[in-house]
Amino acid sequence: MAEPTEQDRSMFVAFLEDIIYSPINLALLAICAFLLYKIIKGRRESVPATPSRPPLPKLKKQDFALHQLNQYNGLGPDERICIAVNGKVFDVTRGRRFYGPGGPYGIFAGHDASRGLATFSVGAEAIKDECDDLSDLTSEQMDSVREWELQFMEKYDYIGKLLRPGEAPSEYSEDDEEPTTAAPATKPKDE
Repeated sequence: MAEPTEQDRSMFVAFLEDIIYSPINLALLAICAFLLYKIIKGRRESVPATPSRPPLPKLKKQDFALHQLNQYNGLGPDERICIAVNGKVFDVTRGRRFYGPGGPYGIFAGHDASRGLATFSVGAEAIKDECDDLSDLTSEQMDSVREWELQFMEKYDYIGKLLRPGEAPSEYSEDDEEPTTAAPATKPKDE
């Protein structure tokens, strides 16, 4: 490979001077330096200054009546948050910034979120104070509820089921992932 000549060096220096001393290029260089500073500074500030809360122990598997579920709205003594989706109750406490008080989905905390998730609504109309049978939802909306249910199953702890009025709770053992449902009461056959 041939050594660069003096003429090559002077052309390169002239090229650099054109780049460096151009007002537009200096402005662009200043903007890049400022953005790099903001990125580095932003990463340092994103580290929480306060220590994060220790994780809560897992809830014992149990079934919930709607009034019991309402207690897990993130405002209780342990600030636990549970949400029901398609009849299943999930502990979403680790998703506090989404489902906790003030979060974008905070209205669902301690409630059955099925209707709101199916209709993409986070308003008061998405929450019912009584058991919601979802019978008025379209097939697409019910498909959406099932998709949400699968996502919650993958991401959060399944705690139990949401009981309908008059429904008896299931019994769970420590190792159960799904409830042991009691056989429905049968009527004695006429002989």
